[in-house]
Amino acid sequence: MKSTCWFFLLALLAGCTQHFDHVPDPQIARGLFSPVNLNPDTTIIYISDFIPDNELVDSVSFQSIEKNSWQRSSNKILIKTPEDLPMLSTMNLWVGDTPYSLLLKKSQKQKVILIYDPGSSQHGSVRARGEFNRWNARSTQFELIDGMWVAEILVNPGTYQYLLVINGEQALDPGNPDSVNNNMGGFNSVLSVGTGAEQAPWLFTDEIDEEEIDIETGNELDQYFVFWQNFKLPCSFIVREVEGDIEIKLPGKATQLKRSFIRVWSANKHGYSNELLIPLEYGRVLKDPSLLSRNEQQRMILYNVFVDRFNNGDPANDRPVDDPDILPPANYHGGDISGVIQKVKDGYFNELGINAIWLSPVVLNPEGSYGYWPDPPSKFSAYHGYWPISFTRIDPRFGTAGQLHKLVRVAHEHNLNVLLDIVANHVHEEHPVYRQHPDWATDLYLPDGTLNTEKWDEYRLTTWFDIFLPTLDLAKPAVYNMLSDSAVWWIKEYKLDGFRHDATKHIPEIFWRTLTYKLKTEVAIPEQRDLYQLGETYGSPELISSYICSGMLDGQFDFNVYDEALASIIRPDESFERLNTALQRSLKYYGSHNLMGYITGNQDRGRFASYAGGDLLFEEDSKLAGWTRDIGIGDPVAYDK
Repeated sequence: MKSTCWFFLLALLAGCTQHFDHVPDPQIARGLFSPVNLNPDTTIIYISDFIPDNELVDSVSFQSIEKNSWQRSSNKILIKTPEDLPMLSTMNLWVGDTPYSLLLKKSQKQKVILIYDPGSSQHGSVRARGEFNRWNARSTQFELIDGMWVAEILVNPGTYQYLLVINGEQALDPGNPDSVNNNMGGFNSVLSVGTGAEQAPWLFTDEIDEEEIDIETGNELDQYFVFWQNFKLPCSFIVREVEGDIEIKLPGKATQLKRSFIRVWSANKHGYSNELLIPLEYGRVLKDPSLLSRNEQQRMILYNVFVDRFNNGDPANDRPVDDPDILPPANYHGGDISGVIQKVKDGYFNELGINAIWLSPVVLNPEGSYGYWPDPPSKFSAYHGYWPISFTRIDPRFGTAGQLHKLVRVAHEHNLNVLLDIVANHVHEEHPVYRQHPDWATDLYLPDGTLNTEKWDEYRLTTWFDIFLPTLDLAKPAVYNMLSDSAVWWIKEYKLDGFRHDATKHIPEIFWRTLTYKLKTEVAIPEQRDLYQLGETYGSPELISSYICSGMLDGQFDFNVYDEALASIIRPDESFERLNTALQRSLKYYGSHNLMGYITGNQDRGRFASYAGGDLLFEEDSKLAGWTRDIGIGDPVAYDK
């Protein structure tokens, strides 16, 4: 009996690496590699997303994928997902004798059949738009089969809001009794796809000491992986206890780094667990989150400084547009960079517990009036900063280059990060680049002759925001290289800590990959500092998450959780299950320790407190309400909410 046990132990040790002497090279890669979510069929992995100088990667190896299922072509690795692939597996990028590891997650998508019974009605077309197709009705067209309209979609387990589009008109699905208030005066149908989430495993940190971490587990684990930084720890560092818990020995090499992380994932046939992110300081578990520095992304707490409306520190630069057709709410109010500096020095942000300032755009904008609102009639100035006529010049109505330098310096002295809002999707028609290169913009008119404006979902990569705001064709190398160079210049020139990116989903991925690559190779790696990039996308979690990875953005605003928070906290007839469902879905898509922006409001939405106090109603147009009356709080219970 003893000899059998010893033979089994020796067999385990023979398949297990006993030594671990890898330390990340700060000149090769920076930051933690994001897991790779594989597609059901084929997936392209860009090596430079993880190791910017892809030529350093001598070879690639996989844990569970045979050679005939993948191929490398320079910077790209094309994987054809095997049907029998485990839920979790790893891939190694070899730089010399050092294997940098990526976690691969198998897709859980499944086919769902949508059926619409028209009864005796005759229809020319039936489509669906919803969270499962990025709200793009062109993506899901039904076919008429034996008197029924039928469509097939491929979706992850979860719940999805949607509408049918019948002969061009939106409607609830009459065959589906489940619907939810959309917080905009209407309802959406709800599709539920079986999850089995309650049977998926879960993890949490149980006990820690100077040398090891004990992880408690729930439900059956078929697989688990432990990474230190971007290296998979060998099994000699991990013990699976009889009761199922996991004991992790901390690698001695961690004592060489002030900050490093242990990460743990697990899975079974029902799905993935939460993942653990455990910070180490010189090889010991960091228990107090307040000891994280301001520029560590996991600690960032953001304040949106809408410059023109924040604080007027220098009345000498006040210059509202002289046009009686612009009502005062749509003109400049005088806020400026100098006013932000004053508030930093006063301790305003520190007292709020803020450690990062997001500045609205400060680039040069046009002097005149544009656009039109009919009730009450008004044109608009560019007080918001989102109509650029320069990529690098600061608008004198906001301040000077010297003042922006001072703001960043003073903010850092007060332990604050500064993120700048960057507009890459479009320019104003007065922008010299557009005047010199009109062919660098997308087409204002669609093939059928209609205007390609505000087609947010159907033509999201080409649509114009307005007829005087040309959308740049950022799929063209000349355009995305120029814009990304401009963005990098802002970081280098002003020592900024990152960006908030406007209109993310309207810009092709090649721009985000190019920009992030340049930021890594020109700033983050040479200067050994982290930069945070936060995007803005209204849409489904699948669309939002498609821009989040090591090679693109760190996170995006989670408007879906925000919308459900509004409903659950403010509406007496809505339960917190609605918010919980949205939050759990977000954690599934973006990760349990994601870097998303969980907002309490922004410049495009009505104020939370006004909704909570009843002075602003979900059923009304918030913009129209803002034009036609003074909106306050209403019931003071808003503050409690």
